[in-house]
Parts: sequence; C-alpha cells; structure tokens
Amino acid sequence: VATVLYLSLKTRYNAEIHLKVEMFLKTYGTSKPTRYTFSEVKKMARRFKEKVGQGGFGSVNIVRLLGFCSEGMRRALIYEFMPNESLEKYIFSDDSNIFQHLLVPNKLLDIALGIARGMEYLHQGCNQRILHFDMMPHNILLDYNFNPKISDFGLAKLCTRDQSIVTLTAARVTMGYIAPELYSRSFGGVSYKSDVYSFGMLVIEMVSGRRNSDPSIESQNDVYLPEWIYEKVINDQELVLTLETTQEEKDNVRKLAMVALWCIEWNPRNRLSMTKVVNMLTGRLRNLQMPPKPFVSSENEPMP
Repeated sequence: VATVLYLSLKTRYNAEIHLKVEMFLKTYGTSKPTRYTFSEVKKMARRFKEKVGQGGFGSVNIVRLLGFCSEGMRRALIYEFMPNESLEKYIFSDDSNIFQHLLVPNKLLDIALGIARGMEYLHQGCNQRILHFDMMPHNILLDYNFNPKISDFGLAKLCTRDQSIVTLTAARVTMGYIAPELYSRSFGGVSYKSDVYSFGMLVIEMVSGRRNSDPSIESQNDVYLPEWIYEKVINDQELVLTLETTQEEKDNVRKLAMVALWCIEWNPRNRLSMTKVVNMLTGRLRNLQMPPKPFVSSENEPMP
C-alpha cells in the first residue's frame, strides 16, 4: 500500500511540475530558453566531473539563462559561461601584479559602471523591480573582455516598481554588504536602496583591494574600511594602489570612492538611486560633491 501511495503521489507531483514548466515556456513565447534532456546536460558537463563554479545554493553560475532540463527529479539550469570567473578573484588576489596591472583604475571604473547599469536595469528596466539582496564581488562574473555580469539571484525578491518598502521574513545577506535596515528597522525600511548600499561596499573594496569584513582578523582595533576611505578622500590623500598612474586615473578612483560613500549612507533616503550612480560615474569629478560622513562611527556602530 505504501509503495502504491508513493508512486501515485510521485506521478501526480511530476505531472504538476511538467504543467508548471509548460506554462512557463508558454509565457516566454519565442524567446523561451532551450530545453535539454538530462543525457545532453551530462554530456555538456562531462558527466559533472569538472566543477565550473560555486554559488550560495550549489554549483550553478547565474548570468544569462540559456536553457534548462526538467525530467522528474532531475533538473538543471544552463547559463552562459564566464571564463574569467568572479571579481573577487582579482580584487583580493595575493598576487599584487593581478590587481595593479589587470584592474587598472580605468578598468575599475568600467567594471563599476557595468555593475551599476546592470543594477539599474534590475531596479528600473523590468516590469517588476528585482531586488538582488546579495551584491558582492563573488557574485560579479567577468566575461572574455572582463565585462561584469551580475549573477546568483538565489536571494532576489520581486516587487512592483512603485513599491517603496518590501517585507522580508529573513535577511540572509552576506555580512559586510548588509544594509543597516536589514538587521534593524530603526534605520528605515527595506527597499531597492538596500542593494545600493551593497553596491557601495563592493566599490569600496574595489578601490582599496581590501575586504570590508574579514572574519580572520581578530583585532577589533582595525579601522573600519569605509571610514578609512572617507578620511583619504576628504583629506585629498592618494587612493591609487598602482605606482604609475595619470591624473585622469587618480581622478577616476577618487570618483569611484565618492560615489561609493554616497551609496553607503546609513539612512536609506540619503542614498543614491542606481540611475543617479550611473550618471555620476559617467560625469566629471569636479561636478561631484563630497558626501557627509556616511556611517555611524565604528565605535558606536550597532551590531547585527
């Protein structure tokens, strides 16, 4: 009896999944992703012998959906391959040559601008606003030309474009990139501005080559990274890590730092929209105003 019941429920479950898949494909029309059999997926993945990446929910890099497989319990999503892996590999590399010669200041600006345009599309370009909620270097993948693409939408949430505040049952954003309002509503409501905060922290790591939150560091006397960047900018000190740079490159790094500081204002209402970020990154440095101190002092910083 148990076996018959199990097989009956499994058949019904598989039928429901199949119906949902067909409805999904019908919605996409002619632009629907390609459907693959499980044997085709195994062949493409060389029987899963070679691991191509790691996300928060398994070995799938999420960039542009190319196809899928759905055969009972065997399911897979196929995305475009990003050969240069993640941004994290380069900005936190132990090899200083990688950071100084590959991610030169002008390339950093191009990458930050590409990420900003991607986020602008998620926030403003879709029928429904997509909040990523996990913006970090590990989730920024680079193509053959080091153009950035946002990946891993495992924590993403949909909301209407006119919805200013969203409700979350749990905040699982990676520490170091989590906006203050995600762990304490006293800072304000959760919205697309929470993604803006994460973007700002990501850019601060890009211009500094340092992690903003490193659990391996035991000392609590280390200077809070955004505060360190803020002091550099306000005192007009050198930010560029490479030895030989032009004035234009120095200005670009300073521009990145200033925009990032605007993005990590503790009050969400004071943060930039991603459209404003794009405009500022494509504008001139002399047109930018220095942001107010965008964070609570590290001594008084509330703990999550």
